[in-house]
Amino acid sequence: MALPNALVAKLETVQAEYRVAPHNIDAEQALIGAVLVNNDAYYRVSDFLLPEHFMEEVHRRIFETAASLIKAGKLATPITLKTYLGDADLGGITVMAYLARLAAEATTVFNAADYGRTIYDLAIRRRLITIGEDLVNGAYEAPVESAPRDQIEETERRLYELAEAGKYDGGFQKFSDALTAAVDMAAKAYQREGKLSGIATGLSDLDAKMGGLQPSDLIILAGRPAMGKTSLVTNIGFNIAKAYQGEKQTDGTIKTKNGGIVGFFSLEMSAEQLATRIIAEQSGVPSYKIRRGDIRPEDFYKITDAARDMQTIPFYIDQSGGISIAQLAARARRLKRQKGLDVLIVDYLQLLAGSGKRSDNRVQEMTEITTGMKALAKELSVPIIALSQLSRQVENRDDKRPQLSDLRESGSIEQDADVVMFVFREEYYVNNKKPREGTEEFFAWEAEMNRVHGKAEVILGKQRHGPTGTVELAFDANITRFTNLASDERMPERM
Repeated sequence: MALPNALVAKLETVQAEYRVAPHNIDAEQALIGAVLVNNDAYYRVSDFLLPEHFMEEVHRRIFETAASLIKAGKLATPITLKTYLGDADLGGITVMAYLARLAAEATTVFNAADYGRTIYDLAIRRRLITIGEDLVNGAYEAPVESAPRDQIEETERRLYELAEAGKYDGGFQKFSDALTAAVDMAAKAYQREGKLSGIATGLSDLDAKMGGLQPSDLIILAGRPAMGKTSLVTNIGFNIAKAYQGEKQTDGTIKTKNGGIVGFFSLEMSAEQLATRIIAEQSGVPSYKIRRGDIRPEDFYKITDAARDMQTIPFYIDQSGGISIAQLAARARRLKRQKGLDVLIVDYLQLLAGSGKRSDNRVQEMTEITTGMKALAKELSVPIIALSQLSRQVENRDDKRPQLSDLRESGSIEQDADVVMFVFREEYYVNNKKPREGTEEFFAWEAEMNRVHGKAEVILGKQRHGPTGTVELAFDANITRFTNLASDERMPERM
């Protein structure tokens, strides 16, 4: 006779509640036995396997004690372990008898690494179950002040940590392997546009000074208002995305061959404003004319042509304001997982919040932000360009060129950054000193304006992997475009 549907459902629920987490006791016993027979087996798994990865509590204790003895240069055998494990009863068998049995049944140490990976993979699965259970319980029992977005981002963070932890690489490598990696990097640099080890910014003089944007680097771009920080970083980001070329790998994934996929956190401007800037730069139609609709038919065609060309460019914008460093990190991880990510841009640092409530000590909060930003660059293995404000003390000097001490909350920014760049336009300051026309001062001012017009400087105040110095660029204020500055060497040969 068939059971009632309600009873079947209840029985299935009871079975689900008593479902045992994935584990493999035989693999745990085989690995411990191999270690007891030959302590060298421990070093085959010590890079990735920890005591907490074992399902059985007694196996955790045995592995932890054996590891401590081996690392201390002592011998781990059933006899030496007995002293530290006591005389606990393991279901009718003593610890000494259990250790002796594990050692006696161990066949070979060659499979130790395979046993270790099996144990490790199952531990990862158990952690996945825990995260899933926490997600469900948190959704059911969330307090009023807890937003669903916070739970999503916390779960994403834990999942990403688990994904990064679920790897067997690490530890020492042969020098020959390092040499191969170095040669591969040089080969890729040779094949890449500009012959750079990093990602080309599209500004050749800047690339020559930096070798391109290097993976895991935190690059701070700072400047006073109206210097063109956002314009420069937008130009760089768009140049990288426009040059993107992907190459399909044998496993079906796409690997970046040239250029890159760009993520842009625009904490100050909307995505529409940022897009207007890029359209102005690419079409040559000033952005103020685009905003006011003051354009001719031929200008409109330029704008639509530029927009059409940009449709397929891998340039992703997040315009959320007031987010924390933890939220930014979660969204960056998500972008890398879903779309890919080669360069991350943040405009700008001072608009980010720490992980907790806004602190009265802004310097301490900025330390948390810059430390988190550097950790994120290493975690994602991508260069991060973060914009930063400068203090007003620049305005009190005769020479307005910024320096490291001008960074607001400069201690942590200067310490955590791999590269600190300042953008400076002398034209802005000279233009503000315009005297009355027709005077002798006016003619001197006009000559000075002609000297600095359309020029900008990128000052490398700090570079961990290369030289400091100044790079001159051309700047077109109407379309907010930075380009390479034409020099005599680049000019056509005169007849």
